[in-house]
Amino acid sequence: MRVSGSVTSALLGGRSALRLCAAIAVLAGCGAQLPIGAPGAIPQVPARIAPSSYRVLLRFDHSDGGRPMANLIDVNGRLYGTTTYGGMSGDGTIFSITRSGKEHVLHSFSGTDGYGPEAALIDVNGTLYGTTAAGGTDGDGTVFSVSTTGTEQVLHSFGGGSDGAGPQASLIDVKGTLYGTTYSGGTNKVGTVFSISTTGTEHVIHSFGSGSDGYWTFASLIDVNGMLYGTTALGGTSGFGTVFRITRSGKEQVLHSFGGSDGRGPDASLIDVNGTLYGTTQSGGTYRNGTVFSITASGTEQVLYSFGAAPDGSTPAASLIDENGTLYSTTYGGGTYGYGTVFSVSTTGTEHVLHSFGSGSDGRLPQASLIDVKGRLYGTTYSGGDSGLGCDPPYYIGCGTVFELGP
Repeated sequence: MRVSGSVTSALLGGRSALRLCAAIAVLAGCGAQLPIGAPGAIPQVPARIAPSSYRVLLRFDHSDGGRPMANLIDVNGRLYGTTTYGGMSGDGTIFSITRSGKEHVLHSFSGTDGYGPEAALIDVNGTLYGTTAAGGTDGDGTVFSVSTTGTEQVLHSFGGGSDGAGPQASLIDVKGTLYGTTYSGGTNKVGTVFSISTTGTEHVIHSFGSGSDGYWTFASLIDVNGMLYGTTALGGTSGFGTVFRITRSGKEQVLHSFGGSDGRGPDASLIDVNGTLYGTTQSGGTYRNGTVFSITASGTEQVLYSFGAAPDGSTPAASLIDENGTLYSTTYGGGTYGYGTVFSVSTTGTEHVLHSFGSGSDGRLPQASLIDVKGRLYGTTYSGGDSGLGCDPPYYIGCGTVFELGP
């Protein structure tokens, strides 16, 4: 596996290392999945709701990409996404796909223009914007734009110093200015919040790591009434991550520090549902396999659900989506076969598994959130798909999928 500049691809470290830690408990301090029936394990879970239809739209074969970590976006009825591997140079791709499964590779990264895009794209007035976790001039990641026909342009190459390094989260657009986060770099070398114009002028508005404000942020920001909210995977009072808010001028405040029993290692962005924020932690909680939580804008946090591994799901690494008051997302591990789930959870904490991955060629290890297009859910899996086809074998079988799930 390739290393660019001072930032190792997060597929070796960073985000995926934390996810793997939470999923299989191989690193010190990680939560271990408890077998069903073991002391302290979750009881047998009642029967789940079975969806009427699950369909794989695309199985990546490396030539068109592999290992997608980002959710899709819908632009005028066509879905757009990124893959962290594959393509002409093996450095990742930008692709589009119809809802019937017809795929087109818009751009293959070559390293100098970026490597390993882990974040979703955003659409700003018909132009798509995104980040790569590595590559660029100094190897520390990029912000780029790409047209829907495939013309790509690097807007900024991170230098690994005060300007940040290793952007792994999606950008957001606030009144024509883009805002994002980096996993590393900044004054204290543990991440930043930055702004960037659509022409490429970048400014760091906050460097993490001063005191208990948290560090290592893999999640995108959200804008709630002009204030930006986000999460850090580590740091805070107990070292298990934080929820924070920050003004667009850079004044930051920690709203909540996770303590373990209420979750640890939030990896995903928050969502706003009628003034209450909802999110996930990839580990911690009652059974140490992750949580769904709510938090008010003033910082009052509540655990809605604690995952219990199998057949329940574990390691929720993706953000939630809200569909008429019900929240939907994916877990990276757990489920019937141990390779992740699609689940729903009510805002009062009632959870249902809608699909367990790993039964065949349906995909494995989903790391991305879902999108709803006309009442059907669309998502990606990081691996799985065609049996015997490996992306960087022998670690995983298959290069990942795009899937559709119906009610």
